[in-house]
Amino acid sequence: MNEDLDEDDGWPRELRFLLERHPRSMWPLATSPTVSFWLEVHDRLRHACDGLERASDDYRAGRLPAAQLAVVAAPRLRGLLAAVFGHHQIEDQQYFPAFRRQEARLAAGFDRLEHEHAELSLQVNAAGKALGELRVAAERSADSQNASTQKVAAERYVAETHDLCERLRQHLRAEEDLVVPLLLEYVEH
Repeated sequence: MNEDLDEDDGWPRELRFLLERHPRSMWPLATSPTVSFWLEVHDRLRHACDGLERASDDYRAGRLPAAQLAVVAAPRLRGLLAAVFGHHQIEDQQYFPAFRRQEARLAAGFDRLEHEHAELSLQVNAAGKALGELRVAAERSADSQNASTQKVAAERYVAETHDLCERLRQHLRAEEDLVVPLLLEYVEH
């Protein structure tokens, strides 16, 4: 965890003032269509990660060979990557500038979220590259040397995807803790 973050909720005290007014426990009671939409988009990203991780779990458990993992993972990862890219692009270019104007005291939080978007882009690229290597290894003939290459490529893909999804989930939670209270405070009142 980042050293400038509070262990309890991920944001330093000076950025938690809206979250304290609108705690996560109260969000299910909100009737805000904007908040519902924001959370639904994030839930779809989490669901996409769940699907990728189920395929990885099947590979690790021996229920899915490396070559089949490449086939199953390709459309799922491409879908997640496109969704993450599109979502972050809209946030960085549209939402975050508007939110900064709405509540300047949260500017450091939006700076951090944009920085995380850049870091997540690197992780997205690493997962995509690992999938590409797995697909190349899976397309080669099935000799014993290639089986070893497939295993190494599959393990790298599984690790990169796990890291991406874990980091994405952390980011989504932090983003929600900053954005949802802001929406409840200003957009829905």
